[in-house]
Amino acid sequence: MTDFIKLIDQVRHCTLCAEHLPHGVRPVVQIHPNAKILIAGQAPGRKVHESGIPFDDASGDRLREWMGISKETFYNDELIAILPMGFCYPGKGTSGDKPPRPECAAAWREQLLQQLPNLELILAIGQYAQAYHLPDKKKTLTETVLRWQEYDKGTRPTVLPLPHPSPRNNIWLKKNPWFEQEILPTLKQRIKDIQG
Repeated sequence: MTDFIKLIDQVRHCTLCAEHLPHGVRPVVQIHPNAKILIAGQAPGRKVHESGIPFDDASGDRLREWMGISKETFYNDELIAILPMGFCYPGKGTSGDKPPRPECAAAWREQLLQQLPNLELILAIGQYAQAYHLPDKKKTLTETVLRWQEYDKGTRPTVLPLPHPSPRNNIWLKKNPWFEQEILPTLKQRIKDIQG
């Protein structure tokens, strides 16, 4: 546990991308070695950067609804780890937030994943997380999410690709009703099974 604590301390004090972060450094992660579910997102948004609490925004509300769990369960780090591809808010881009900084995953991701021996499920949210956790992902996010069963190979952890739960994706959700009809019931049942 001492090595884990040292690693988390290093992550929380990381300044690798400081010169590229217009709002400053504030790594936002949630992790405990007992976690069984990993939420692999993109990067914190402005509101999360300000609060320091992962998914403390409208995206988080929708994600908890998709998972069928309460805030209390969501923030139980012994059940759920939250490691975005970039730990700090990258700032605003031309259409939404900028992509996660690549230095973050290169420096920390593998080390942190090795601290999670009990993982049963990885929720790969958005294209950056899917590119990392699903090297054989499809050409588009829609196709990757649509063909989610191809990634369930009976091994642990299972990787389930999801679109981003941001309100910016309301149009995508309306165009793809199969997501809520077919995938969300499966997701909720998996979460329930993992919780016991």
